[in-house]
Amino acid sequence: PSIRNVAAEYRVNPLTVLKAYQQLADDGVVEKRRGLGMFVNAGARALLMRAERERFLSEQWPPIRDTIERLGLELNELLYSTNTKEPS
Repeated sequence: PSIRNVAAEYRVNPLTVLKAYQQLADDGVVEKRRGLGMFVNAGARALLMRAERERFLSEQWPPIRDTIERLGLELNELLYSTNTKEPS
C-alpha cells in the first residue's frame, strides 16, 4: 500500500511510514521498483525469522536462562509444566 494510505489507516506521520518502508528495503525484505511500487523479495520470511531468532537469542534468552538457572529448574520441569501433562 502507498505511504499515504498506510499513514492514514494507522494515523501515523507519513515520514514514519517512509522510514519503515526504507528500513524494509535496506534490510532486503522488499525491493523498490521505480514506477511500479514495492515488492516482497523471495526469502523475506526466512530473513525475518533469522533476524527474530538472533534478537531472541541475544536480548530475550539471556535473562530467561539466568532465571532458569537461579530457580534451579530442570529441562523436564520446563517441558512438562502445569500447561502440559508429563509422560507416563
